[in-house]
Amino acid sequence: MRFRSPSLPALAALALLLGAGCATSRPAPDDDPDPDTRPAESGTSSGGDALSTDLSARRPQPDAIQAPPAYERAVEQGTRTEDGRPGPNYWVNRPTYDLDVALQPEGGPDGAPYLDGRARIRYQNNSPDTLGALVLELAQNHHKKGVQRNESTMITGGVDIERLAANGTALEADAQSRPTYSVNDTRLFVALAEPLLPGETASLDVEYGFVVPEQGISSRMGYSGEELYGQTNLYYIGYFYPQVSVYDDVRFREDQGGWMEDRYLGRAEYYSDHGSYDLSITAPAAWTVQSTGTLENPREVLRGEVRQRRQEAYQSGEPTTILEPGERATPETDTETLTWEYRAENVRDVAFSVMRGGDWHWEGARTPVGDRSGDGQTDSTRINSFWRPKAPLWSEMTRYQQHSITHHSRFTGLEYPWPHMSAVEGMGIIGGGMEFPMMTLMGGYNDGGAGDLYNVTAHELAHMWIPMTLSTNERRFAWIDEGATVFNEAAARKDFFPDNGTRPHVADARSYIQGALAGVEAPLMRWSDYHYTSASYGVASYPKPAALWHALRGIMGAEDFRQAYEDFYDAWAFKHPTPYDLFSFFEAAHGEGMGWFWDSFYDETWTLDQAVQSVENTDGGVRVTVRDRGNAVMPVDLTVTLANGDTLQHRVPVDPWLRGQRTTTATIQASAPAERVEIDAARYYPDTDRNNNVWTR
Repeated sequence: MRFRSPSLPALAALALLLGAGCATSRPAPDDDPDPDTRPAESGTSSGGDALSTDLSARRPQPDAIQAPPAYERAVEQGTRTEDGRPGPNYWVNRPTYDLDVALQPEGGPDGAPYLDGRARIRYQNNSPDTLGALVLELAQNHHKKGVQRNESTMITGGVDIERLAANGTALEADAQSRPTYSVNDTRLFVALAEPLLPGETASLDVEYGFVVPEQGISSRMGYSGEELYGQTNLYYIGYFYPQVSVYDDVRFREDQGGWMEDRYLGRAEYYSDHGSYDLSITAPAAWTVQSTGTLENPREVLRGEVRQRRQEAYQSGEPTTILEPGERATPETDTETLTWEYRAENVRDVAFSVMRGGDWHWEGARTPVGDRSGDGQTDSTRINSFWRPKAPLWSEMTRYQQHSITHHSRFTGLEYPWPHMSAVEGMGIIGGGMEFPMMTLMGGYNDGGAGDLYNVTAHELAHMWIPMTLSTNERRFAWIDEGATVFNEAAARKDFFPDNGTRPHVADARSYIQGALAGVEAPLMRWSDYHYTSASYGVASYPKPAALWHALRGIMGAEDFRQAYEDFYDAWAFKHPTPYDLFSFFEAAHGEGMGWFWDSFYDETWTLDQAVQSVENTDGGVRVTVRDRGNAVMPVDLTVTLANGDTLQHRVPVDPWLRGQRTTTATIQASAPAERVEIDAARYYPDTDRNNNVWTR
């Protein structure tokens, strides 16, 4: 998700730099450096104050990242490996959902919009453990009075459970003996009559309903249109069904329960298993429905002319009109409602939009994603864009989506896996954007510009890779998915706007540095729901981890990093990577330990400030002394420009800093005197003060 809010409490000047604050363009004067350049080690280096007796001059030392016992046991049991890959015994549990929902625009109390639902769930226990209970999430209880939350929200009553049956037996709530169920905040606990054995399947049948909030689940869903159009003409529905929580191999040994039981508090997002979904959506007959998945009954819900345009659009590489304002997508019918049937495979969630007939643009196209099927042919996916007349910048949305999906498929090395990607304009619900599998909701960006709208599109669609394909735990470690998404977005922006002079990766580092210098950042490894402020959550989740991906590229070298980055996506697609898998994976790819990097920037909030202290042109070469004014450890990449025009690259490894030194000296053999010396000329590393990075003669 990318938030777009006017300010953060007491930090209005910081709002624009936080990924959690907005999705604005972040200009910088120059283009990104050549990603293939990395200083090579040359010449010699020697210690500076290694023998100093002034302990105040010595630096704090990073520790090795210590994985929790739960993770270490998973490695021992073969579900994960020491090199950060899934192990031979890796498993994930598998839910299957059959959902029937009916949206009633005036069906709730006092004419409020209401959603009636029935969820039939089958849960396959692929773990080696016997499960005495099932844990589900009722996200809409975020809007229930008295529920714990860390962000304010409207109170609409939460979920009404009308009936719940487990394995065919109707259950009474809060009974004194099994089987029974209970609700605690956003959690639903089902105590089974008989334990669910390994390899077996349990079934649940839940009938429920809830008032649809106008801006629900922290503006991630809701309805709008009244203010701009005089009547509601959009419902965007997410988090609308009881969803089985994750039971995984790491948490089992952590809390002797295995279930992800963390409440939804309003800020940090979700953690879900991939599953299969059959979704029936009943809506007013004149309205258009778009959902995660493939539409199974187009002949029943779309006019013949619209079906024809839709098919033509999906065969076209150019944006093609499917529907214009004033047109109705659905056939004339004597019934008040129509039911749309969708099916989705291997997704971790579903969402849908219901749009009033006659008020919407609908545009489609296809875009290449690579050889998804492995037959040597280039595969494509379908693109859908839905927007209302008062969001004119959205006329470019199909093109934005085409580029983003194709770019991310190439950049991650993992082809977009699903049949379509659809974007819905959601002014009145959201200012930034929110991702769901195959679907995203985004603001109109009328007060921004085309660049801003492209940026948020590239961001939300990058979420299709992480956490939608690599299913990370956003509630605890939002930095994994948001940081990678900001990093992927930056690469897409550079590709889409190659000549606008911006350096998106450098801008992300600058945003992180501003937050760090303002004193609002917190350790990345702090659980996301427990950052003290929204500002610290924003820095830790968005620009800082994105800047660290770019720094890791500098450390490893562009080609080694690219290969490792692609391999990581391939290894963990449709699985649950943890931070410790990420750390181990990239250490294995790099071929050496990097505890100094993980601890400095992920466990600690140390910052980097390397400075050129002195340069001497000697008979033996150019003698450069570097002083490290920060606490974060990083190699020193020197670019030396000589009087004869030659340029030398030299890397000082991290060893002096790991010995506690504050200065180190390198002598670089040269054919002429040095005219200029610069630290990190390629701008890979988040140095807090670049004014001291350059020496000139």
